[in-house]
Amino acid sequence: MATYRRISVTEEDGVSIVRFVDKKIVDSGSIEQLGEELNALVTVEKRPNILLNFDGVDFLSSAALNKLISLNTKVKGIAGRLKLSNLRAEIKEVFKITKLDRLFDLRATQDDAMAAFKL
Repeated sequence: MATYRRISVTEEDGVSIVRFVDKKIVDSGSIEQLGEELNALVTVEKRPNILLNFDGVDFLSSAALNKLISLNTKVKGIAGRLKLSNLRAEIKEVFKITKLDRLFDLRATQDDAMAAFKL
């Protein structure tokens, strides 16, 4: 298993649960590294089911959103599923305004997201 600096990854019931190290995902260098680490989950480690738990994340830049879109494409490319949980109201609003709530499967809690993987 790889070592990550921007995320922590645990495995539960065949789902890779990703938590973010940073409260604010805005710095371009950190975002690049985050993108590489998220993509490695799919391209290197071949993890098809990924849950991004945003608990503790206060802010997400548009560049970070692009990394999430890229990850979603890669996950779908290996017939996997990506779910997002625990988004603060402000971040969830950004997903709605940008219509990304239609692209991503947003769940209120990690438990809700885990249950959805079982469907």
